[in-house]
Amino acid sequence: MFWLSNKIEFPPYEFTTKEGIIALGGDLSCERLIHAYKNGIFPWFSEGEPIVWYCPYKRMVLFPNDLKISKSMRKVMQKSEFVITENKAFEEVIYHCKYIDRKDGFGTWITDDMQQAYINLYKKGIAKSVEVWLDEELVGGLYGLEINGIFCGESMFSKVSNSSKLAFIHLVKNSNYRIIDCQVYNDHLASLGAKEIDRELFLNILKEVI
Repeated sequence: MFWLSNKIEFPPYEFTTKEGIIALGGDLSCERLIHAYKNGIFPWFSEGEPIVWYCPYKRMVLFPNDLKISKSMRKVMQKSEFVITENKAFEEVIYHCKYIDRKDGFGTWITDDMQQAYINLYKKGIAKSVEVWLDEELVGGLYGLEINGIFCGESMFSKVSNSSKLAFIHLVKNSNYRIIDCQVYNDHLASLGAKEIDRELFLNILKEVI
């Protein structure tokens, strides 16, 4: 297992384990995080653990033209009950992503340090949020990073049905991203058209965009 030093660099991709781990340690500075995402690497770990950096062999992505909107979702969008904004409540979005009750447990990976690191990226104009409001209450949203024409999704939350899907659809339809990086497979994003591709293809797309 490769441990990072203070120098902002990552080992060759050949160091990646079968679980997709490429390195351990380091820090969550803006500079290291930006460097990581530009190279297809992202942190994912739990409180009390060393920082774990991933570059999985299969990457969950959405090509914008592949976006799927079901008939039921189109009806929800037509009702106009929700108000959707961007970058109006980033810190609230990441707070809800961290503390929302999830059946899969995936909310637990947003540690205190991770939360602050992405707030720092937001203040630098690198991180972005999409918010969904109902009767002036924040009921859904997502956040991630904008890296050279790619949106690297980090987390989303939903307090009412379909609100996180609305945030995701808004993101795709109101931007010019070449690709949405969803990182790892989940059924929620697959239902919206995301799919797994080989790491090599993802990294080639990333290099072309950069």
